[in-house]
Amino acid sequence: MKEFDVTITETLKKTVTVEAENREEAEQLVSDRWHNSEYILDAEDFQGAEFSCAHSRPHRSRFEKESER
Repeated sequence: MKEFDVTITETLKKTVTVEAENREEAEQLVSDRWHNSEYILDAEDFQGAEFSCAHSRPHRSRFEKESER
């Protein structure tokens, strides 16, 4: 058997409303608030997942895996 490195990417998405002078200010306000944990995205904001396999690795024996510990 071969070993594969598979990357799982989850997407969370939430829309919030803010008052600002322009688009850039609105995005900066939300970014600052998100970094300050004012917006917490959770399972309710889940939009989907993607799975991608970059490459396979040569198979290693059980002995080789245990010797790396």
